[in-house]
Amino acid sequence: MAIINKAPSPAITPTFAPTVAPAAPVPDKHQVRNSVKASFIGTFIEWFDYAAYVYMSAIVATVFFPNLEGRTALIFTFGLFALSFLVRPIGAIVWGHIGDRLGRVRTLSTSIVLMSSATFCIGILPSHAAIGTAAPLLLLACRMVQGFSAAGEYAGASTHLSEVAPKDKRGLFAAVVPAATASGLLLGSLIAAALTGLLDDASLTSWGWRIPFLLAAPLGIYGLMIRRHTMESEQFTQATASDTPSSSTTPIVEVLRYPRALVVAFAGAVLNAIGFYVILTYLPTYLSEELGMNSTQAFISSSIASAFYVAFALLTGYLSDRLGRRTTMLVAAAAMLVGIVPAFILLGTSGFLVIVTVQVCLGGILALNDGVLPSFLSEQFPTSTRLTGFALTFNLANAIFGGTAPMVATWLIGATGSVLAPAFYLAVAAIVTGVAVAFASPTNDLQGHTSKKEI
Repeated sequence: MAIINKAPSPAITPTFAPTVAPAAPVPDKHQVRNSVKASFIGTFIEWFDYAAYVYMSAIVATVFFPNLEGRTALIFTFGLFALSFLVRPIGAIVWGHIGDRLGRVRTLSTSIVLMSSATFCIGILPSHAAIGTAAPLLLLACRMVQGFSAAGEYAGASTHLSEVAPKDKRGLFAAVVPAATASGLLLGSLIAAALTGLLDDASLTSWGWRIPFLLAAPLGIYGLMIRRHTMESEQFTQATASDTPSSSTTPIVEVLRYPRALVVAFAGAVLNAIGFYVILTYLPTYLSEELGMNSTQAFISSSIASAFYVAFALLTGYLSDRLGRRTTMLVAAAAMLVGIVPAFILLGTSGFLVIVTVQVCLGGILALNDGVLPSFLSEQFPTSTRLTGFALTFNLANAIFGGTAPMVATWLIGATGSVLAPAFYLAVAAIVTGVAVAFASPTNDLQGHTSKKEI
């Protein structure tokens, strides 16, 4: 029989990544449970720390900026909040390098220590009345450390869960991360509601505002203990063990080879950046300071919305495994664009029950986007640069649009004279993210395979 020698097939250049990591085995169930627990508790603690600052912002303004009044003091307080986000892209590069070369768990364990320590230090800072202008400068330093550490938290937890989860449940598992952020905000909101309801203004200003920040120490220790017993994903260990050309290149240099993925991921995170910090963190201040709502009622309303957001985020992650990432996020962007202005009109003209309903609906629309975002961003990059690509784009979006959102919203209201200004800002964010998602490569696979379920 004649043997026909066939010429080797030409190499096919993947559209997603230059190399394809070996298929990971079915994840160990015990490992998956530990990873979910570690990702949830750490992210929960980190965003509780953030909530403590935002929800106590009106009081922090009087403690650290007593010479300023009203909206000006609030803008300065939110300005410090925004400045801390400027270091997040730097943190993204550092944590991305550590996570892509030394391990996701190493990133998560170190970031939670820095975050909790910085938050605890805010709780023991002397006031402006005690040490003058040094007080807000020290507050800024603590916020910078918080911002640097947070740069590795959301991206690290999302990347780790995306890699350890079963392929057909990746959206659901990664949605644990936004659910954890909302849970942290929920606890922060409940504590703020309790403090404002039980303490008088003098007690809040002198010592009450410090309580949420001091809680960061025991919570951080607990989170670290859990994370130190978490294993790396099989996919990551296999990828780092393989001898590939990219292994000699630093992750930040390697990820620049994927400009389309970088642009799509950055723009895809804009709605989350603005929406999260306006709808879930700024609204209590907006309701009380701009609309004159009772502070305790404002915190209770936001707490209810955050609780629903947790369930909505998990449900959205599940839906994205069935409908596709792009489909779910496009629906979220469209719903936000259409509904945000009417929602803000209702906030200013309705009673407490309607305000709660509106906030729950806004949280549901936001969760429709946020619950998909962790898996969506993870799937834009290959294993060797996944954490760097995720962290860089997500934190750039948050540095430019997320951290500034409360400050910009407050400034826009003052500049335009309209309390609806934040709604139009969110509408623009929905357009940006919707366009980016529409141009994203359809994939529900960390290896870049197109999903037939995607549009």
